[in-house]
Order: sequence, then structure tokens, then C-alpha cells
Amino acid sequence: MRKKPARLAKGDKVAIVSLSSGILGDDHCACNVEIGTKRMREMGLEPVFTKHALAGSDYIRNYPEKRAEDIKAAFLDERIKGIVCAIGGDDTYQILPYLMEDEEFREAVVAHPKIFTGYSDTTINHLMFYQLGLQTFYGPSFLTDFGDIGPAMLPYTKSAIEQFIAEEPLQETILPSAIWYEERKDFSAKAKGEARSSHQDIRGFELLQGAPSFTGHLLGGCFESLTDFLSGERYPDEKTITANYHLWPESSQWQGAILFIETCEEKISPEAYKQKLGILKETGVFSQIAGIIVGKPQDECFYEEYKSVLLDTIADESLPIAYNFPFGHAYPRTVLPYGINVTVDTISQVIRFNESLFR
Repeated sequence: MRKKPARLAKGDKVAIVSLSSGILGDDHCACNVEIGTKRMREMGLEPVFTKHALAGSDYIRNYPEKRAEDIKAAFLDERIKGIVCAIGGDDTYQILPYLMEDEEFREAVVAHPKIFTGYSDTTINHLMFYQLGLQTFYGPSFLTDFGDIGPAMLPYTKSAIEQFIAEEPLQETILPSAIWYEERKDFSAKAKGEARSSHQDIRGFELLQGAPSFTGHLLGGCFESLTDFLSGERYPDEKTITANYHLWPESSQWQGAILFIETCEEKISPEAYKQKLGILKETGVFSQIAGIIVGKPQDECFYEEYKSVLLDTIADESLPIAYNFPFGHAYPRTVLPYGINVTVDTISQVIRFNESLFR
């Protein structure tokens, strides 16, 4: 049984950590830091930037042990009630040896369970915490959500984040978003206040095959992060390090799970999508799970092509596959609770939580 965190109270301190990319501390992100700090305080939370969170890209890249120090300090600090990742990246796996070999950190994770949220490369951190016994949330990050340069946080995303706060109504479902947004082309301070291009989303949750309703516990993350650490394609030592700490869930952990996957901003080609999906297939996971939910591709790039690849590559008509969910790199994004039992109902267009998300 994994430890569930408590919801946040107004006034609680929330740590901001740079566990992968360090761009939060680069000069061009100063505007985002200011905006994100203001928005978090407007929600009644007090952001606390950990010691090295704002050290910048070069420092964060070169000193993974300092990133590890920050997340450990956040769990040991009783004043910190939640943890938000600055952004994703591609090398958070480098902090694993410093954390998984640290008994004090491992014990603190379950002794002081706290809300932990992030997406993209943070997939690796979620899998680490899953194996350590903490329930986490595949959801918004500081830079892309709190610190976005638009006139306000995207309403759907803000509503999802508010589930972390005890004074806000607790929802027991995830619904489709009526609107989707394009990624920005200009991230500079000159574009501050500019709204994203938006579109009506009339598709909702699309059932590609299988039963229209299926139940299981949520496991997954960023498609590229999962397949990169299984294959070692991006960093050869990543496969060795993640295998050493048994990050990929065992067969018993996948049994009856709902796999969630979403593609990153790289917008990989359908051919690359097929190749990476083959990496997942080789693990045998598709014969163990209860179903798959797939996030909307960012900017709806290769929207139809990815659907065809999924059906052709998995090649099991009995496995439910549902598509176009608002999580991960697409905008807006919801929060998926890691390991929580849910029911996906494509007829009623809802994901229902079958257990409490918080203690």
C-alpha cells in the first residue's frame, strides 16, 4: 500500500525543484519565475525555491548530486507540504544513485509523504517514488503552468491544480476539455500577456478499440522518457542505471493496470512512434494491462497517424485503447494520480476515481 499525501492548506509552503533541466534559473526565465510566484501566492500557497533550483542550466546539468540534495531536503523539511517540479528535461535519471542509495531519503519519502507533481522527464521520478511507496501526481510543473506568460493560467489546468488545495472542492472525476491550445512560438518576455491560440475540442475521449469502459490502476508517463530508459537510446548509461534500481514495474505491478502514455514536444514521426511502441511491446506489458489511455499529441501533430500506429503495432483487438486525453505536453493538462484505481468510461466521457487521492 503506497503512502498518500495530505491536501495542501492555504498558507502551506511548496518546494520548487529543478530535477532535470535547469532553465528555470536562466536569465530568460526570470519573467516566468515572477509570474509563477505571484500566481502560486494568489492560490494561497507559498513557493520555496530549493537551494539549487535557480542555479541555471549549466550548473544543474553538471551537478546532479545537487539536484538530489534539493529533493531530499524538501522531504526532510517539515515546513514543506508539497513539491512541484520546475520543468522536465532529459537527464533526471542521473540523480537516482544519490537518492536510491540514501537510506535517510528513502525513509523520509514514506515517513513524510508529500504532494509531488510534474510531467515529461519527471516520469523517471514518478517511477522512483512508485517503487519507494509514495503516491505521486503526473501533472503540472512550475514553469509551464504557474509561470506561463499568458494573461492567466489556463482554466482547465488551474481547476486540476486546485484539487491539491483542501479549501477547494474535491472532484472525483476527470472530464474532457472543451478547448485545446497550441504551444507557444514565442516564450520571451516580449510575449508576456499574449494568449495561446485555441481551438474547440469536439472529439472528447476517443475509443479506438476494445471495451468502452475499463478499470485499473494508473501507471505510465511520457512516451519518450519510458522508451528512452528501456532502450538507452538517448543516454546509454540510463538503461543501466534505471535497471539497477528496478524502475520498470514488475509483471505483478502491471497486472490489471491502465497504461497512460503521451508524446513530448519533439513531435516524433509516425515511424519513430512505431519503433518506440515496439520497445514497450517487447516488455510484454500489453498482455498484462487492462487498457491504455493516450494523451493528445501537442498541437495535434500526427494526430491520426499515431492512432493507426497504435492499432497496427499493438495488434490485439481485445485491449481497450482510448485516445485524446488532456495530460502531459498538450494544453491544457489535468492531473493523473499515479497508482490510483480508476474507471475510464468513454461512453460517459469520464475518468472516475475509485479511491481517495489523499489521506
